[in-house]
Amino acid sequence: MMKFKLSVFIGFIGVIVIASCKKGNDAAPATPLKTSINFVNASADTINFYVNGSRLNTTAASYPLASTGYLTTPLGEQNYEVKKDRNPNILFNLVLPVDTGKVYSFFVTDNTSANTFTVVDTLQSVDTLTMIRFVHTSPRMGEVKILMNDTVAFANAKFKSVSDYLHVTPGLKQIKVVDVATGNVLINEPRVLQLNRAYTLFTKGALMATDAPAISGTGLIINR
Repeated sequence: MMKFKLSVFIGFIGVIVIASCKKGNDAAPATPLKTSINFVNASADTINFYVNGSRLNTTAASYPLASTGYLTTPLGEQNYEVKKDRNPNILFNLVLPVDTGKVYSFFVTDNTSANTFTVVDTLQSVDTLTMIRFVHTSPRMGEVKILMNDTVAFANAKFKSVSDYLHVTPGLKQIKVVDVATGNVLINEPRVLQLNRAYTLFTKGALMATDAPAISGTGLIINR
């Protein structure tokens, strides 16, 4: 009887060992490859961003002249949707091929996919001074130049244009957006730039040359 029980016990242990070995040899489920996108709200609406039906900015809605920061998104061709906050209706969707080894900024300027665009962000370490770039995100505003303390920092910027990063000293800067065609100052406001930061300066999408002076019309976000 004792020998029978021992044989059963040994057989039971053998089954467990075989099952464990088999489980250990099973291939792990594939993990989708991912990258990051910074969603920038240059529109006049509070909005949310979705990929393939799933909301990305889950912690808070995106307010005008704000950004979500870099959010994780799957690689490959994905369907991105934009909705107004607390509204189930899709404003528009945009299919984007998101490549490996790259991070992106996604600029929403109004309620249309035609005026929405993405750029590949080349994020560099900021060892000295400060870096800033300008993105023209106002589809109804003409060609502009950006003055920083009355010195031209970015010239001949057209809608959807993205400048290279410019190295500047940190501190208080008076930012002016000037209409190239007329010379009119469309926006004039102070900005404080911190040491060892990389920034994106952009305009409010809904602005026109005629109404810009009445509204604070730029956003400033930190890329790094």
